[in-house]
Amino acid sequence: MTTAGQSETIVILDFGSQYAQLIARRVREKKVYSVLARPDVTAEEVRALNPKGLIFTGGPASVYDDGAPICRRDILDLGVPILAICYGMQLTCKMLGADIQPAASREYGRAQLSITNPNVLLKNVPQKTTGWMSHGDQVRDPGGDFDILAETPTCPFAAVKHKARPFYGVQFHPEVAHTPHGNEIFDNFLYDICDCQGLWKMSSFIDAVLDEVREVVADDEQVICGLSGGVDSSVLAAMLHKALGDRLACIFVDNGLLRLNEVELVESTFGDHFHVRLTTARSADRFLDKLAGVSDPQEKRRIIGHTFIDVFKEVAAAFPKASYLAQGTLYPDVVESGHSLAGQAANIKLHHNVGGLPAELGFELIEPLRDLFKDEVRQVGELLGLPEQIVWRHPFPGPGLAVRCLGPITRDRLDTLRQADNILLEEITAANLYRKTAQTFAVLLPIQSVGVMGDGRSYENVVAIRSVDTSDFMTADWSRIPYEVLETTSNRIINEVRGVNRVVYDISSKPPATIEWE
Repeated sequence: MTTAGQSETIVILDFGSQYAQLIARRVREKKVYSVLARPDVTAEEVRALNPKGLIFTGGPASVYDDGAPICRRDILDLGVPILAICYGMQLTCKMLGADIQPAASREYGRAQLSITNPNVLLKNVPQKTTGWMSHGDQVRDPGGDFDILAETPTCPFAAVKHKARPFYGVQFHPEVAHTPHGNEIFDNFLYDICDCQGLWKMSSFIDAVLDEVREVVADDEQVICGLSGGVDSSVLAAMLHKALGDRLACIFVDNGLLRLNEVELVESTFGDHFHVRLTTARSADRFLDKLAGVSDPQEKRRIIGHTFIDVFKEVAAAFPKASYLAQGTLYPDVVESGHSLAGQAANIKLHHNVGGLPAELGFELIEPLRDLFKDEVRQVGELLGLPEQIVWRHPFPGPGLAVRCLGPITRDRLDTLRQADNILLEEITAANLYRKTAQTFAVLLPIQSVGVMGDGRSYENVVAIRSVDTSDFMTADWSRIPYEVLETTSNRIINEVRGVNRVVYDISSKPPATIEWE
């Protein structure tokens, strides 16, 4: 089944670019549906999507490298407009007869871009602007089949158009924020060149998914949804409840590793407000007993994963009419797993890979969100009426506080961490920074430090604060939280959380650090 928004699609051939998902999001921000595809996708597979246009991404290879990714020649003959970026431009220009050679000097970073031909692709772009470059090769001689649209001081063919084909190439990256007029270039390509109308709307997506869920799930069948309290599973549950009502059964496992008041929030939101059939498995003691004395983060994950499966199986056995297990798989998960046309799929996908739960459970997997990026999931949550504190809450790791409580897990240490984390989030929210940061949390370190509290010496715990800014969570920078907010947070944690005498702030970026500590 195809939603209204998918009636106009842009297919993006990914040649290994670190910006591939960013390009897909830029297109969707323009209300045009996009899918990522392997570079060797066949013309028949592309034609089946009835695309309005194609985008070829950049990539780290040289067109002359052994094993460099290439596309099939007949892709260029589909007759739909193509926008080729960086490596995509070099590859396609080479296939169309241009000469590609190493640049005299590698161009990386901001470059002065001069528009020499105000073609429709560059409409509304200033004659002098900036483009973000990252390339070693470039077009040396385009031949007579191309019109030159733009240049930089070291790249004479920074943007080109084929004279006979609807092909456009840019050596710079219009998808990144460092190209200030990249937004206009995407507008021009999508709306003026590809003739898109902007039909990709979350309201249409929701209606189509609800219809498809009702079509897939028979009247005498049930769907089980594992609720975690996070954004994805919460939106998934709200959507399925709207489609199925009491035929949806949600299972929420309290593993003792959740945030402060997490259980109460989930139960009040879904049980009291949405009236969802919700079963809470109160299994904290079971998890924590198994984790006693365990410090190794991988061993923590193994224990938590296996125990979760056991608990889930036991609770799920109470729903004999359940044929499906719902999972909050998102589009980046599909792309990174390598499934299908790099993620091209229907809204509802059924198979027996139940994402870590044992196959003998006998469920088919249903994934209504697998076409969406995280920001689109949040839009769906808002349209479904979920409260802001759930729709916009920061990500939380699957193993929960186990990987933020460094060293051995004890009930007392978890309580200390919960209190410190809650104070941090209260102060971030009060300073109107919660929505401005991507992920903020406290970490309890496995060390103690000397301090002076009152008139005596103390030797107590250290809490680290971690806050990052990021759009994709693949790279991240530490948040520049104002000193006065950090000061208030530190004072409150030390004064209000028994057993803590020192607070530190983590100022590492990703890479080289990761966002989580374990």
